[in-house]
Amino acid sequence: MKPPVGADRRRALLEGLNEPQREAVVHGEGPLLILAGAGSGKTRVLTHRIAYLVESGAARPGEILAITFTNKAAGEMRERVEVLVGGRVRAMWVMTFHSACARMLRSDAQRLGYTRGFTIYDEQDSLRLVKACVEELDVDPKRFAPRGIRRQISDSKNALLDAEAYRLKVSSFFEQTAADVYELYERRLHAANAMDFDDLLFRCVNLFELFAEVRDRYRRAFRHVLVDEYQDTNRAQYRWLQLLCEEHRNLAVVGDDDQSIYRFRGADIRNILEFERDFPDAHVVKLEQNYRSTQTILNAANAVIANNRSRKAKSLWSDLGTGDPVHVRELEDEHAEARFVVSEIERLVDEGGSRDEMAVFYRTNAQSRVLEDMLVRYGVSYQVIGGTRFYERAEIKDALAYLTLLVNPADTVAFGRIVNSPRRGIGATTQGRLIGYANTVGEPVWDVAASPGSVPGLAPAGVKAVGRFMSVMQRLRERSEGGAGVGDLLQETLEETGYTEALRSERTIEAQGRLENLEELIGVGREYDAASDEGSVEEFLQQVALFSEQDSLRDEQGLLTLMTLHNAKGLEFGTVFIIGLEDGVFPHIRAVEAGDLEEERRLCYVGITRAKRELYLTYARSRSLFGARDWNLRSRFIDELPVELTDLDEEARTGPAAAATWEGGAAVPEPAGAGASFALGEDVVHANFGEGVVTGVEPGGLVVVRFGADGSERKLMADYAPLKRR
Repeated sequence: MKPPVGADRRRALLEGLNEPQREAVVHGEGPLLILAGAGSGKTRVLTHRIAYLVESGAARPGEILAITFTNKAAGEMRERVEVLVGGRVRAMWVMTFHSACARMLRSDAQRLGYTRGFTIYDEQDSLRLVKACVEELDVDPKRFAPRGIRRQISDSKNALLDAEAYRLKVSSFFEQTAADVYELYERRLHAANAMDFDDLLFRCVNLFELFAEVRDRYRRAFRHVLVDEYQDTNRAQYRWLQLLCEEHRNLAVVGDDDQSIYRFRGADIRNILEFERDFPDAHVVKLEQNYRSTQTILNAANAVIANNRSRKAKSLWSDLGTGDPVHVRELEDEHAEARFVVSEIERLVDEGGSRDEMAVFYRTNAQSRVLEDMLVRYGVSYQVIGGTRFYERAEIKDALAYLTLLVNPADTVAFGRIVNSPRRGIGATTQGRLIGYANTVGEPVWDVAASPGSVPGLAPAGVKAVGRFMSVMQRLRERSEGGAGVGDLLQETLEETGYTEALRSERTIEAQGRLENLEELIGVGREYDAASDEGSVEEFLQQVALFSEQDSLRDEQGLLTLMTLHNAKGLEFGTVFIIGLEDGVFPHIRAVEAGDLEEERRLCYVGITRAKRELYLTYARSRSLFGARDWNLRSRFIDELPVELTDLDEEARTGPAAAATWEGGAAVPEPAGAGASFALGEDVVHANFGEGVVTGVEPGGLVVVRFGADGSERKLMADYAPLKRR
């Protein structure tokens, strides 16, 4: 007897799935936790489960709510489900958290004092309103940056803290000011019948908590709720799901705690780690078969992540073969590292590889600068994903515009770019009158701005603001004409014009990244000073301009991809290079000091598991980054790799002072006469960090030094660090 059509469809949905995948797809009622390792086919499992619920009669299409994080991911999921169930997908809610909440709020907004037609403010709208509130409260925007206050408000809403609750937690004058702005911001937002992006979740949680009939309506409507990337959910998303699924408990979540890398955005790894505490009867399925990488790469990833304590045990495996060992290389400095990476890429291309199947990952955006310079010199085309090329970043262009105006006082473009950056009360009207007058009288804009009182129509406040700005610029120009080095001049310019102070006051991750980029540019200036006997600011700017121009060149052989490790999540490449694997760089010093080492290790795991066939890990004995040269230890993440997985031998990994240095694959013996030793309590001086005291001596030629200038404690390799007895 021929089976019914429905049975055929259900059978077809299970074809090609491995056993754990089928187990997840056919699970019936009750909570389901799908721990999906990297490259284990989680999206396929999620979409097939949705289709199976429909084909098995467990849920009608309109009873399914499938949630993901981005509109792009939601669109792709909807398309894949449509292939499986056809037009019935139109009855399902397959969308982001924010889209689902917005739809719910449109129906019941009046219960919270809004109309159905409420406006949704995007990030820029929200920032403009925060700025207006800062101005209304007569708060100094230079001391209390609106962008930083907006971040405080956003983080509070994602933690379900309203203005009153936030005020109870303040512990600094900045937070007290943010609380005042938050309170006014909320009043103004409500008066405008508007919600910001964070409100969509926050207000929907309010709606469910305050109005049981609304909550119960949606509980009945959505009998099955499925969530992708559950490890990235925050407190508000967690609470919303809890309220929605508390009764029927048909919540299926897919995620990987080992890939939780967005704590800085509010993601809370406890949501996935404690799922079984919230749902003691949860059915747990582990997807451990990887369809992307060789077993050697997976063994490397497993070995590193096993050092984390806060995780669900799992071990990735593959039937794609053992593959090549992990290539580990120690280089002299960041320039040697860049040369190695570029030459290795070109070697692989010569052997038939394609650049568009290769990627280079780094921990911070500023690290791309040396690599970009080298790629331009070699004529290698590349793209930067999730970011901007170093010399095209706004803060870099601003800094270079300051230098440009110092050496070319007639450059109106440079003047217009920096005269009110950071904001100093010189608005568009004032700028227009200055430049217009300069054009009328035929004088450089610098000379006109230096005597603002003579410019017709300039308001007294404008005259005063321009005068203050030009006073600073005149002092800097004297320093430039007096022969100051490019690096020092850049640093003084950014400090004295208030540019770096404005970024510091923002108190955001983005602003910190921009500061790091500027510190890297200062380092570029100092490198130029050291290499040029009779250099000049003009020549430096000319060199940078040539790099910027060559950056736009392309060829037809495919583009090499550069990106930070955070932007690499969800992608895959045949060959992956992870550079800068030194303690303090990766793991990042801020993360180590803040106790976020496990998230850094998860970031390393994400980077490793992007590689399909070849994985390169590089580190440098010394590195100039953010304007200072450091001598760092090799990253602990490299030391966590079993030596048999790498192309290094045991002695290279464990001998005295790492026994040998590795550059381009050749072992270089330890230098004759090396073996500097320091005693506990001995006073020392470091070329960069200044005076310190030895607080520890460890095997392998390591010394621990506490430095007096900033109170930091660093591990250094005695044979290579620029460390002397005092």
